[in-house]
Amino acid sequence: MPEPRLVTHVWVGAYLRHLSLADIPAYVTARGDATAGAVLVKLATLDGQARAYVREWDLVLDSRRWTVLAEGPEREVDAAVTRQRSFDPDLWVIEIEDRQGRHLLEGMDG
Repeated sequence: MPEPRLVTHVWVGAYLRHLSLADIPAYVTARGDATAGAVLVKLATLDGQARAYVREWDLVLDSRRWTVLAEGPEREVDAAVTRQRSFDPDLWVIEIEDRQGRHLLEGMDG
C-alpha cells in the first residue's frame, strides 16, 4: 500500500510555518503542481555556499528520505536547481537562508 501523503501545497505551507516559528527565513522561489509536485529545498548559508535537498525513496528502509542533490558554491547549486526545474516543471523550490545551516527537514514527512 502506498505511503499516505499530504498534497504538496499543504505540505509547503506547513513547512514554511515550521521554519517561521524557528525564525528561519524561507521563500517559495518556484511553484509546482499544487497537488502532486515534488519539492526541492535549497539552503543558502550566506557565505557563498549552499545545499539542495530532494526526497528520494530509500529501498532499504522502504520509505522516503531527504538527500543532498548538490552542495558547494551557491552558483553551482543554483545551476543544479535550474536543471531539476527543466526536467520537472511541476517541481516546487523553497529557498532557506540560514547561517547555521538549519533546514528542519527531519520529521517533515508528507
